[in-house]
Amino acid sequence: MTVETLFALAACGLVGIGLYGLIVQPHPLRKLLAFNVMGTGVFVIFGALARRGGAAGMAADPVPQALLITAIVVAFAATAMAVALLLRLIESTDSASLAAEPPADDGEAR
Repeated sequence: MTVETLFALAACGLVGIGLYGLIVQPHPLRKLLAFNVMGTGVFVIFGALARRGGAAGMAADPVPQALLITAIVVAFAATAMAVALLLRLIESTDSASLAAEPPADDGEAR
């Protein structure tokens, strides 16, 4: 078993676990964590592809490495924004669940 195969299996496992959690978990914070686990699997695949040229004795291509670092930063920023929106949801509705029906309006104009 080669290193590339181990990277591919680990990445597929992470994407599978993340997809399962995204489908099964009803709580928004758990869905967010499952989405991050799935994204980590994608990052592992991209990291393995970026390393592949350097392992073969050729000069490693810096473009996939730069894209990977950028993707990690963007994922971190998107996660921080999603957590802030989730905290705002909890603050305004006193619940973290995403109800199927909107809350009842008490008749006040905002």
